[in-house]
Amino acid sequence: MIVGIFGDRLMSKENYKGKELCVAKTIDSPLGSVWQAWVNPEHLVHWWAPEGFTTTVRKMVVAEGEEWLLTLHGPDGKNCPNRAIYKEIVPLKKIVYEHFNPDFMATAVFEADGNKTVLQWTMLFETVELFDIVVKTFKADEGLKQNVAKLESYLLEGTTK
Repeated sequence: MIVGIFGDRLMSKENYKGKELCVAKTIDSPLGSVWQAWVNPEHLVHWWAPEGFTTTVRKMVVAEGEEWLLTLHGPDGKNCPNRAIYKEIVPLKKIVYEHFNPDFMATAVFEADGNKTVLQWTMLFETVELFDIVVKTFKADEGLKQNVAKLESYLLEGTTK
């Protein structure tokens, strides 16, 4: 059974083993607010980055085929430019983007649960080796959890309404 695409290659669930980071969280905020926090750069800069980092969005057009450019500013003063291309946008349901350097495919799925939102955010790396490097060197697993925690905190402030 085929369940995903990486670049131009189809991947089955068996191929994901050891190459995937995933976090699922029920956020105490309505779907529309969570969606706006993801697609509006004025909101995204308040939560997108691990603890101690800040974010500058240089370009963000949330549409299939469009480029997303941002820079993470580390607490040590280093700047980390990021580039992604949106692959799939289903309003209020799903965002898929391909991130470059390091290379991974990310999928965020949003589902309303009353006045809350279930978010499932997955990062799929092309190889186990790349996954290991990104997790060990950049602590991407902790960064992903921190992003979701920062998103939830930001939304609880009520600033996306």
